[in-house]
Amino acid sequence: MVVEEKELDKGLDEEIKNEVDSEELNSDSTVSEESESEIVESEEAPEEDATSEAETTKKKSFFGREKKEKTNKLQEKIEELEDRVKRQMAEFENFRKRSEKEKSAMFETGAKSVVEKILPVVDNFERGLSGLSEEEQKQPFAEGMNMIYKQLITELEKLEVKPIEAVGCEFNPEFHNAVMQVESEEYESGIIAQELQKGYTYRDSVVRHSMVAVVQ
Repeated sequence: MVVEEKELDKGLDEEIKNEVDSEELNSDSTVSEESESEIVESEEAPEEDATSEAETTKKKSFFGREKKEKTNKLQEKIEELEDRVKRQMAEFENFRKRSEKEKSAMFETGAKSVVEKILPVVDNFERGLSGLSEEEQKQPFAEGMNMIYKQLITELEKLEVKPIEAVGCEFNPEFHNAVMQVESEEYESGIIAQELQKGYTYRDSVVRHSMVAVVQ
C-alpha cells in the first residue's frame, strides 16, 4: 500500500512538471512571436512614414497646382473684364463726341434757317430807308425806323452774321452769284461792279450768296 502511494505521488509530480514545462514553452513562443511582430512593425514603420510623407507632398503639389490654375483663370477673367470696360468707355466717348457734333450741326442748321428768314426783313428796311429823301430821313418816323434797323444789324453781328463784301472785290463763286455782266471804266474784268442783293455769312458758312454784276 505504501509503495503504491509513492508511485502515485511520483506520477502526479511528473504530470505537474510536464504541465509547467508546457506552459513555459507556450509562454516563450508567445514572447518570441510578439517580439518578431514588434520587429516587423518597427521595420515596416519607416516605409509607412515615407509613404505618408510622399502622399502629403503629392497632395500639396496637387493643391498648389490647382490653386495656381484658379489664380491664372481669375487673372484672365479680370483682364477680359478690364478690356471690355475700356472698349465700352471708348465707344461711349466716340458716341459722346458724335452726339455733340450732331447737336452742333443741328444748332447750326436751325440758326441758319432763322437767319435766312430774318434777312428779307433787313432787305426791306434797307430799301425803305434808301428810298427816303433827305427831308424824310429827318422825320421822327424815319429816325425810329433807322434805329430799329441798326439794332437789328447789331444783334445779327452778335450772332456772327456778317455781310459779304462785293463791290470792288474779285468774283468768287463760293460767295457771289453773278446774274449779269456789265462794262466798267472803273473796274477791271472779273471784278464786281454792282451788288444787286447783299449776301451774308453765318460763322464760317454762307447763308445767302450775294447777287452781283461782274465786269466782263
